Amino acid sequence: MSETHIPQSIGIVMDGNRRWAKVKGLPTLEGHRAGYEKLREVLDWSKEVGIKSVTVYAFSTENWNRTKEEVGYLMNLFREVVGRMVEDALRNDSRLIFLGERNRFEADILRALECAEEKTRSGSSFNVGIALSYGGRAEILDAIHRIPKEKLEILTEGDFSKLLWTKDIPDPDIIIRTSGEKRTSGFLPWQGVYSELFFTDTFWPAFTREEFDRILGEYAVRHRRFGA
Repeated sequence: MSETHIPQSIGIVMDGNRRWAKVKGLPTLEGHRAGYEKLREVLDWSKEVGIKSVTVYAFSTENWNRTKEEVGYLMNLFREVVGRMVEDALRNDSRLIFLGERNRFEADILRALECAEEKTRSGSSFNVGIALSYGGRAEILDAIHRIPKEKLEILTEGDFSKLLWTKDIPDPDIIIRTSGEKRTSGFLPWQGVYSELFFTDTFWPAFTREEFDRILGEYAVRHRRFGA
């Protein structure tokens, strides 16, 4: 596949962790840990083929409504893996960018996210966007609230994009969703208007390199007209 046919930025809705664990006869919540390990693999695959940015949907604003046990498990998992993510990013000259309503996290998690971003800010080879407590409508509303009144009548799409949480990440060429659901569920609604969409029935922890390469191969032959 030529470099001109490699997407520069991709988004992933990592779905199916709990169902994967159930099929495997494992404690349901352990599926989230397996999902994190799969993310590490997919980031490596992406770098290998020349992709420059990967943004993943890790925890939505709606996920706060899950059981107290599951939310607590996920918060502890975030605490555990942020340090490992920083180590991986520094080793690979990558930058970590966290997207979402940060004020909903406890103080120690918020400090960890801010520290991770600061430590990896100089990473220039690869961007990793992690959508945590993220909702596309919430992101757009947040941007609207920060538009200076004197700029409203002359605001351009480019200006508005700079107010979004993804301001440092290119819009995704591809959005992938695993687990069989065929919707994007509020993931990057502004940024993904011209993204090529790919859906697979595979649960996220079982997502394979073969599927990943197949998606890239199909993307390479799609003709993107951008409305023309």
